[in-house]
Amino acid sequence: MSELTLTLIKLGFLALLWMFVLAVLSVIRSDLFGAKVDARVAAAPVAQPNGRTPKPVKPSKKKKGQPGSVTIADGPQAGVGATLGEQPVVIGRGSDCQIRLDDDYSSTRHARVFQSEGEWWVEDLGSTNGTYLDGQRVTRPVPAEIGGSIRIGRTTLNIAK
Repeated sequence: MSELTLTLIKLGFLALLWMFVLAVLSVIRSDLFGAKVDARVAAAPVAQPNGRTPKPVKPSKKKKGQPGSVTIADGPQAGVGATLGEQPVVIGRGSDCQIRLDDDYSSTRHARVFQSEGEWWVEDLGSTNGTYLDGQRVTRPVPAEIGGSIRIGRTTLNIAK
């Protein structure tokens, strides 16, 4: 092989190596700090296909026996939580989560609590270490009840009225 061909192969390999290193750094950064969300896009109403913006949804009245909040029960963040409303509550380390955990064993977007057909559900979002509802691993959406506990890593969250 000629000297020029060898030099081009070396430079190409070096470029591929740097692309790999930058991709790894990007993944690490997004895992530590979460994905950035543009506030203008998140706050803008979504247009319907016919061009009209949707009407605001009226807040539903809480039914007896329905959960109303999720709160961290133990640790340095005890008492931090979120009210269960129309929007799902995402739990994890990411900056876009409604309940942000400082737990090394939680994922960026670890779990979510959402409402479907008048019932509240807990769902694992593909986390590495799993989500547990009342001691049982959550592998698919599971109904949540008042008094239940969600364990994510070393953090325990309580479901309250």
